Formats: sequence, C-alpha cells, structure tokens
Amino acid sequence: MSDQSPLHCKSANLKKALVWMSETLQLYPEKKRQAVVQEAELRFDLTPLECDFLDKHFSAPLQ
Repeated sequence: MSDQSPLHCKSANLKKALVWMSETLQLYPEKKRQAVVQEAELRFDLTPLECDFLDKHFSAPLQ
C-alpha cells in the first residue's frame, strides 16, 4: 500500500469520523448515508479535502 492510501491517513478527526459513521449506520440503518456523511463532516470539523474524500467514497448508497 502506498503512503497516499486512505488507510494510512494521518488525520485523527477523519479516523474518528469514519468510526462514528460506521457505528451510526449500524445503529440507525434507516438513516440516509448522505445525511450521516454530512453530519460527520460538521461534527468532526473536517477539512475540505477530508470532506471531498468522504463524499466520493461514502455518500453513494450501497447496492
């Protein structure tokens, strides 16, 4: 894996947001993913680059 991999991110806030999103979606499966992503972006004060990452990788509904 390269150093640019999302799994090697250095942002503690992004890591916390990912954990929170996972837990929230498990506890409340009826919540829309896009709404959870937007809440995580605000709750964890993510940078524009981190928000872009979440939007690209997690906003689309599961198929």
